[in-house]
Amino acid sequence: MGGLLAAGNARAQAPPFFSSTFMKLHIVPARTGMTWVKLGIRTFWKQPMALAALFFMTMAAMSLASMIPLVGPAVALMLLPSATLAMMVAAAQASQGRFPTPAVLLVAFRTGQQRLRDMLVLGALYAACFLAVMGLSALIDGGQFAKVYLGGAQLSKEVAEDPAFQSAMWLSMVLYLPLSLLFWHAPGLVHWHGVPPVKALFFSIVACVRNFSAFLVYGLGWLGVFLLGGLVVALVSALLATAGLAASAAGGIMVGAALMMAAMFFTSVVFTFRDSYEPPSTPEPEPPHDTPPPDSPAPGPD
Repeated sequence: MGGLLAAGNARAQAPPFFSSTFMKLHIVPARTGMTWVKLGIRTFWKQPMALAALFFMTMAAMSLASMIPLVGPAVALMLLPSATLAMMVAAAQASQGRFPTPAVLLVAFRTGQQRLRDMLVLGALYAACFLAVMGLSALIDGGQFAKVYLGGAQLSKEVAEDPAFQSAMWLSMVLYLPLSLLFWHAPGLVHWHGVPPVKALFFSIVACVRNFSAFLVYGLGWLGVFLLGGLVVALVSALLATAGLAASAAGGIMVGAALMMAAMFFTSVVFTFRDSYEPPSTPEPEPPHDTPPPDSPAPGPD
């Protein structure tokens, strides 16, 4: 493992633009999915404050972007691949014993003009695809689910019980699954392998489908973590209520726990990427940049 980390550090110090004509995929066993979950949790607790703060900042940045008149929601959606990449880079640094700083939030924008363009294209593709999903759901309920999801309307009991609203919700969930698979590895492929955006989408969904068993275990593992975490929070909240403490304290604990578990989940994403592809081995020189990018994750399975 130490040799792999050293190799990752060497690539980060002299970032190449890797040829992506051929991507060699790793097929991993189903049990690797649980390994990804464990690595995400373990890595998070190496730098809990830094990773939680970075996750909060990415969410805050997207929330602020969504407030821009007219185009806010689309801009926020465009930032999601860059936010995912920032958490992947931060997790890679934490796994190597380094302290991730807020500078990683800008990693997508400071690794050369070609990578910047590709990340912007990737963000635009994600926003367009997501809004297309919302548009299709609007054909069922007149756009009510899309308004609620995008924060333009409140969710009332009457709306939630509307059959059309429920059908639109389920359709959106079904359509979002392949969308998430398309973009799961795409930010890392663009950043570390120099893969063009459209090819990155193809390589991403192929990796997810070919490693379906591992991703199924991975998803079930995180579902168990979230359920267990929710149970613990519920017990703590009940104890606080029994002790007569303010309900706001319980609410704060619930929000904090949710953010922490979400940060753990995003910390684990980089390990699914690391183990899914053969590390690039034939670099092509790229024009030097003013600011070197952060470290890439260590390649290869544990």
